[in-house]
Amino acid sequence: MREFIYDGWNGVMNADRNPLRHIPDLNTRHLILQVLAWMWCICFSMWLGSMWVFGFTAIAHVFILAAIVLTVGTFETAKRRPNFFDSFPTSTPSRARTIWIDGKRVSDPYGGEHE
Repeated sequence: MREFIYDGWNGVMNADRNPLRHIPDLNTRHLILQVLAWMWCICFSMWLGSMWVFGFTAIAHVFILAAIVLTVGTFETAKRRPNFFDSFPTSTPSRARTIWIDGKRVSDPYGGEHE
C-alpha cells in the first residue's frame, strides 16, 4: 500500500516521472504543475460550493507550495554550494557569535542561547 501511494504521488507530482518530463524546460514544467495545482484547488472549492473554502485552500496551497520550494531550494543549495551555510550561527564554541549585552558588543563564549 505504501508503495502504491508513493508511486501514485510521483506519477502526478514528480515532473521527472509524469508525462511533463517530455517538456525540456524545467521552468515550463514547474509553471504547468503550478497552474494544474491552482486548477484543482479551484475545482475542489467549487465542488464544495463555497468561495470561502476556495480562499482558505488557496492560501493553504500557497503556504504548502512555498514550504516545498524553500525545502527544495535549501537542499539544492546544500548540494551545490555547501559553503553557503558557513556564515550561519552555530552552537560550537569555536565559532562564537557577537552579541550585545547592556548596549556593549561582546563575544558570545558559548556560541548559542546559553545563560
